[in-house]
Parts: sequence; structure tokens; C-alpha cells
Amino acid sequence: MTDIAIRGGTIIDGIDDYDPFQFLEDPYPTYRMLRETSPVHRVRDGLWVISSYDAVSSVLCNDQAFSNAGTRLMMLGGLASGMRASEESLLAARRQKQKELGLPQLLDTDQGWNENTLISMDPPEHTALRHVINQGLTPRRVADLAPRIRQITNAAVDRILSGPNEFDLTEQLASQLPVTVISEMLGVDAADADDFKRWSDLIISGITGELAVSGPEPLLRTLHEVAEYALRIVEERRRNPKDDLISVLVDAERGETLTPIQVVDFVIILLTAGNETTRHLIENAMIALLDHPEQLEKIRADPSLIPQAVEEVLRYDGPVQALFRQATGDVELDGARIAKGDILTVLLGSASHDDAKFPDGDRFDIYRDTQGHMGFGFGVHFCMGAALARLETGIALEVLLTRVPDLRRVDGPLERIDSFHVRGPRQLRLAYGT
Repeated sequence: MTDIAIRGGTIIDGIDDYDPFQFLEDPYPTYRMLRETSPVHRVRDGLWVISSYDAVSSVLCNDQAFSNAGTRLMMLGGLASGMRASEESLLAARRQKQKELGLPQLLDTDQGWNENTLISMDPPEHTALRHVINQGLTPRRVADLAPRIRQITNAAVDRILSGPNEFDLTEQLASQLPVTVISEMLGVDAADADDFKRWSDLIISGITGELAVSGPEPLLRTLHEVAEYALRIVEERRRNPKDDLISVLVDAERGETLTPIQVVDFVIILLTAGNETTRHLIENAMIALLDHPEQLEKIRADPSLIPQAVEEVLRYDGPVQALFRQATGDVELDGARIAKGDILTVLLGSASHDDAKFPDGDRFDIYRDTQGHMGFGFGVHFCMGAALARLETGIALEVLLTRVPDLRRVDGPLERIDSFHVRGPRQLRLAYGT
């Protein structure tokens, strides 16, 4: 196989030992190698990496052949076993570890937190649960948030402009905006935002980062802590319903459409992953625009370009890079024979760079046709929070670019978060003015 040079001077000698943790800084040259040499690539027996647009869309649009059980395995700690263990053995190991750590179940159920949530279900169970939750995320409810999102963003920019001309966009806006919006939607105290951030970081690393490989203890302790918090809020809403999303979910539970653990699990998802991905979308958008100043200037001159710029960021450097699926039977995919039970790592970030779908796919271009990008996934599991993430990111960019002059990156390395699944920086140091 021909060597390929990666930005920064690193050389990959091949893809036989593909390991996504090796390429957190810049995975896209490796994605290109996979697409060009082995778009349906067997890493080893039982584990595949899917990188071309056609193959990725085929997997995500066929939930009968490719089950979301692959996501459950990952969430249960399958990375620690190289995705080799069965769901039953992972469940048994998790529950034994919970006992050893003294973490009792908080509800009268055999199911633990994040063992079978909305993001790891298959139809028809997924379809029914998604329909109920969508009642709290209607287009009108999301659109009505725009004035409040703008108010939060302007207040953050006020604080930025009143301080030093160097600041951390992550701390001062990108993490604060989505966590405040989610908190208010759920009806929980935004003063707990530091806890939400800490939980998010630990859960992301504990499922798709180095903590997932080192062992389950940090993840299990974090899940227990956030579940205790969420359960207190759910119980309070049973006694005192309000005009918020948790009250909508609790009302659905009373109609026996949702179970108590499903309500708490979805609150956990929103408190953690729901704010993490939007944070990184805002950060990745600023990085892409500041790295392409000629396109940034076009947006400054014409802010109506912001929505299509957000779509291009989702395609070019989206916050969610990969999903997992499991073959329900023997199946052929792009000429490769995949066996029942095999695990597929589906590379959304690679599919969105595929030249066959997006010509010159490694180039950032706010004018390109981005229809069909994989930034929010594809198929029945298309992100439920897509409209909210687009709204928050668009307003954040508009306010920043309108009010903060001469934005630029501060020199220094850009350290990435500990995950090959979620892509974004740990912090984003920016400066403005002269």
C-alpha cells in the first residue's frame, strides 16, 4: 500500500491496524485513505470500518440488516474489549461492577442507565419512543427559543467585550449557551452547568474515549450521579408539573407511553450529549471560518450566508464523527461479506468528505451544495436536536461576527477532547481588536 502523508508530517504506513484514537488531531487524510483503498474495511474478524458515502448511507438506511445494538455494545463498554464481547456478557460485567462499587439501582427495574436508550434502540420501539419525545421538541417550541438564545449570546458577548481582548470561546460562550438553553428547556437550574459539563466530559470519554478502554468505573459513577440528579427533577415534576420538557415527558409516562427509566435516560442524554455536540459545532464553525478568512469576510459582508455556512461546517468538520451498528444476519456490502453479529464503525465524517458525493470534499466552501451531509446522522436516527443545534450555532455566529471585531485564533496547539466519536477542542483561545 502506498504511504500517505498527513498534515503535520505524520506518515501512515497502512490501514490494517486502523485505530481511530491515533488520528484525533486530523482524521480526514486517514478517512480518504480508507475510502480510496478499502471503503468497507475489515479491521479484524468481526469488526469493520465503513467510510464511503454510499456504504455509510446503505448501512444507516437499513435498520433491519444493521441493528443499533452496535451502539448499545459501545455504550456498555464494548471498546474495552475491542467490541468483541457479547451484549449479555457486557451487561453482566457492568452489573457486577455496579455492585462492587456500591451503586444501587435507583428505580425498581433490572435495566441500568444508558443500557437501552433512544439512541441505541431499533424500530419499532425507537419509533414509538421518538414520537413521544418529539412532542417536546416541536418546530414551534424550538423556533420560540430564538429570542432567548439571542439574549444569552449577547450577554456572553457583553462579558467578552468587557474583559481582556484574549478569551476562551469554549468557556465564555460555546459551552455556556447550549447548557443554559437545555437547562431552561428541561426546567432545571442553569447554576448546575458546571456539573453538566463535568458529566458530559466524563460520559463522552467513558463511552468513546480513553476511559472507555481503561475501565468502566468512572463512567458508572458518573451515570449514577447524573441519574440521581435527573430522578430528583422527574419526581418533583410529578408533584408540580411546569411548562417544560421534563413535564411533557412525565405526562407521557403517566399515559404509560414511557417508562420511568426512559424519562430519566432521556434527561441524561439532553443534560450531557445534548449540550456537548452543540458546543463543538459552535467551536468547529469558528475554527473553520477563521482558517478560511476569505469566506469569513463574505459572511461578515452578508450574514444571510450563515445558515449555509453552518451546514458546510456540519459536513466539513461535524461534531459527531462515527456511529456503530451490528449486522443482524449475513449480508454483502460493497462486495464485502459481513457475517451476522459483526460490528460496523460507520464513519460519518468520512462519508461527508467523499468526493463522489461532495466534489473536492476536503475543501471548505460555504457556497457548496451540502444536501445529504452526515453531520446529524442519517435515516431513522437522524438527530432529534438538529433544528435546535442549527438555531443556536447560527445565532452565536451572527452575534460574534457582528459585534466582535477582528476575531483571530491565539497561537498555540489545539488540543482535542478525548473521543474519536465527538470532535471538538478542549478550549478555543481567541483574540480580537488590535
